[in-house]
Amino acid sequence: MKALFIGGIKSGKSLLAEEFAIKNSTTKPLYLATTEFIDQEMLQRIKLHKEQRADKFITIEEPLLLTNIITNAKQLVLLECVSMWINNMLYHKHDFHAIEKEMKKVLALDKDIVFVLNDVGSGIIPQNKLAREYIDISGKISQLIAKECDAVFHVIAGIGTKIK
Repeated sequence: MKALFIGGIKSGKSLLAEEFAIKNSTTKPLYLATTEFIDQEMLQRIKLHKEQRADKFITIEEPLLLTNIITNAKQLVLLECVSMWINNMLYHKHDFHAIEKEMKKVLALDKDIVFVLNDVGSGIIPQNKLAREYIDISGKISQLIAKECDAVFHVIAGIGTKIK
């Protein structure tokens, strides 16, 4: 079973994805955290996420190498979040083809995975070239993930609507 929770920043998608993962797992799920510590504000966000999930998950922090972690997981994996992973991959000089290749490997695994992803396609086209590249890649990866998922939930204001 693969599921995607997609929505805007602070839409409530992480909390709903956590609840879904716990409900659909027979053991304590694995929380694969991709966010790299960059500044104090990001440290605060990470802290809040850790407090929110408490001891309900086994947490592994990995900003880049998703396939290795998920391959070895014995339980459902909550991948939080694909958006930060894409950001990390771009920051570490990986191009779209490397990002797509890694995600295709993840999607090919016979594993239960819950993906969390920011919906960045509803805004304006930025003037910044890197921001445009990020939005384009995120949109393509979201389509790839959604196509392979059994369930897709769009989240707005803490309400998840199943769209697939």
